[in-house]
Amino acid sequence: MTVPCRARRWALATMLALPLCAAWAEEPIRVGAFLSVTGPAAFLGDPELKTLEMLVDKLNADGGVLGRKLQLIAYDDAGDAEKARTFAKRLLEQDKVDLIVGGSTTGTTMAAVPLAEQAGVPFVSLAGAVVIVEPVKRWVFKTPHTDRMACDKIFVDMKARGFTRAALISGGGGFDKSMRGECLKVAGNHGVQIVADETYGAADNDMTAQLTKIRGSGAQAVLNAGFGQGPAIVTRNHRQLGLAQPLYQSHGVASKEYIKLSGDAAEGVRLPAAALLVANLLPAGDPQKPVVTAYRDAYETRYKSEVSTFGGHAYDGLMLAVQALKTAGSADKAKARDALEATRGYVGTGGIVNMSANDHMGLDLSAFRMLEVRNGQWTLVR
Repeated sequence: MTVPCRARRWALATMLALPLCAAWAEEPIRVGAFLSVTGPAAFLGDPELKTLEMLVDKLNADGGVLGRKLQLIAYDDAGDAEKARTFAKRLLEQDKVDLIVGGSTTGTTMAAVPLAEQAGVPFVSLAGAVVIVEPVKRWVFKTPHTDRMACDKIFVDMKARGFTRAALISGGGGFDKSMRGECLKVAGNHGVQIVADETYGAADNDMTAQLTKIRGSGAQAVLNAGFGQGPAIVTRNHRQLGLAQPLYQSHGVASKEYIKLSGDAAEGVRLPAAALLVANLLPAGDPQKPVVTAYRDAYETRYKSEVSTFGGHAYDGLMLAVQALKTAGSADKAKARDALEATRGYVGTGGIVNMSANDHMGLDLSAFRMLEVRNGQWTLVR
């Protein structure tokens, strides 16, 4: 059938949709997304949406996928789990999408997981917590490194620096709670003792009380498990109090926005992140270098803003799905799911992905790079 041209639609907190503006012989392959484009997690959802729009435009200009155009149908959940569930239901039942790439946060992702599983539609999440893929769910995959991986990477670095006593400070969000729990579980595996465990609320704008307790705890280093604006406040308070213990952050703040919000206080902070943030620093033979460089250049040229790892998660999510469709030779949902699960050797912005029936993320610890802020820029810790 011939597909009519549709106008671009935009309504914050309601709907965002790409147009279908060319006549193609077949129905489009419908890619659904629910993203936190506005609200407290907009620093995640905004670059994710922009990346998906950019890629869909490029893929369609190059002939589409399997000879069919891609149609992106995206909703803004504003970081609200209930809205995410509503939009996921709409994507599955009304929009009849062939797959979903989205879920900016752990909370919004987990709200949609049961729906995708029940509907039997491949769902590639862009959120970080390990609970998304453990235990393995038949139809659910994810692209970002997990919170457990971040804990492991940080503790390996601490131990290499001679730190065996660490303090935790974390927020009250879903990712924060999950990462805190994972860090408590794995610290002992690395010979690191957690000697302080402080928390703060989403609305808190001063964490000096918690950090003052940490200062007297005997900790040799501080790890902030969290994302959003809380980590920037912790960073500034850490500097204001003159804490001697080095500060680590999670991959949940792996964007230049964190450095901007933290100012000079970010100097010396370390965190694990994808290679995308240090594309120019990668050696010429690094297999990720051409991928992350091309994505960075395309994104920054189109949007006149700096790339972030969060947009990279969306890049990997859609490209993994496209590769699966091509491998399956069909948009059949079960065949696409099977091809996703069989992904081997995909080189993306987050690392080299090797999935299996027991691993619906496919990244190991080598996919993380340890970064340190120096002179307001990300540098590689070697």
